[in-house]
Amino acid sequence: MEKTLAVINELEREGLIGRYAIGGAIAATRYVEPVQTYDLDIFVLLPGASAGLISLSPIYAYLTQRGYTLQGECIVIEGWPVQFLPVYNELTEEALAQAIEAEFGSTPTRVLSAEHLAAIMLETGRPKDHARLTQFFAGGVLNQVVLQDIVARHGLTARWERFRKRFLDE
Repeated sequence: MEKTLAVINELEREGLIGRYAIGGAIAATRYVEPVQTYDLDIFVLLPGASAGLISLSPIYAYLTQRGYTLQGECIVIEGWPVQFLPVYNELTEEALAQAIEAEFGSTPTRVLSAEHLAAIMLETGRPKDHARLTQFFAGGVLNQVVLQDIVARHGLTARWERFRKRFLDE
């Protein structure tokens, strides 16, 4: 994955993408036991995205010219299917802005915080998100005060209460 992240860093340096951070299952492995995953989710700011229509075409064109191939919703970079996920609301914008600086091997990168990942999992609400979120609680990796603040500010209190009652209150 280090070579994949080096290419993504190149995209950022070249201005094809703005700030990025790893999200999804790969980011979760920073905090809990690894789970099998299909791809590397990259939350990203796209240049000019605030001006209207969002397009990943410049990224895909740049990468396909360098020999990388499309695979469904992903582009395979150095053996890893990568899905670029443009930030889509205030929660993901905040998560990206507050991402944690990290290194994979010797390659710098960013990873979404455990609390922002948890809030995004609450928001998406898929069964696999609930299962992973339960792991976060079981592993004690969440700062409850920070999470509660994020949940409240982003209108996720009702989802949090439903999740808590269903999965945490026994």
